[in-house]
Amino acid sequence: MEQISTNPKSSRRLSVTMLGSGTSAGVPMIGCHCSVCSSSDPRDHRSRPSIAVHYSDNGGRNGGGGRNILIDTSPELRLQAVRNQLDRIDAVVYTHAHADHIFGLDDLRRYNTVMRAAMPLYAAPDVLSTLRRIFPYAFETRGGGAGGGAVTNDSLYRPELLPERIDGPFDLFGERWTPIPLVHGRLNILGFRIGNFAYCTDCSDILPASRELLRNLDVLIIDALRPRPHPTHLSFEESLTMISRIRPRRAFFTHLSHDMLHDDIEKNLPANVRVGYDGLKIEIDPNL
Repeated sequence: MEQISTNPKSSRRLSVTMLGSGTSAGVPMIGCHCSVCSSSDPRDHRSRPSIAVHYSDNGGRNGGGGRNILIDTSPELRLQAVRNQLDRIDAVVYTHAHADHIFGLDDLRRYNTVMRAAMPLYAAPDVLSTLRRIFPYAFETRGGGAGGGAVTNDSLYRPELLPERIDGPFDLFGERWTPIPLVHGRLNILGFRIGNFAYCTDCSDILPASRELLRNLDVLIIDALRPRPHPTHLSFEESLTMISRIRPRRAFFTHLSHDMLHDDIEKNLPANVRVGYDGLKIEIDPNL
């Protein structure tokens, strides 16, 4: 990976919507009637993890509107998009190829129809390979399709994608995206930094070289599965330790299980750490 600054300033104000904040089984879990799965607090309803990153469009393009970039396509993508009025997506970026992060890919075809454009899709080479194997119909080259750019009538039935390999930092609509290598059990996956914001879901460790790429953040969203240890995810205590090492101004837990109620988790957190929840909107300070 090329050498980069540990504080890559964003040229625009960023905001983030947490579309899903739950673990791979979702919360409520099927067949479970614990206090969390039965909770009436909407913050305890945790769909599979994904976020949308929003920033303004430089130069007045896109009709003066902004850009929406999706990180991962959870199985609840359709419901998340409708709930958050996410009417356009300009690109999708993937962290890794586990089911809870990719199985909403087919819903991208609706954005092809709405926006009348093919969808840029960014992923590491091994993730692209897995996506092609699981969704072969979505990557077939056809007239104006995955290799072209114009959208055909076929997009009513299958996505029109423009796959791009992630092999280092890349520019996306005028913003620099920096991949952050993360350890997810035995798997190496990616988090991402955009300006003063970083997203590090699904990790059991963040090694020192990656922590250096996360210096001087306003906001960090970080994996925090449950109170007790887990082989492939950070526990609450481990996540707090990592936050103390990285030292963002604010941090938010994600990828939460059904072990504790939202309010009960927050009672024991430092003032600058909060529990994420579905629908949470976060404004990122660009001036740190």
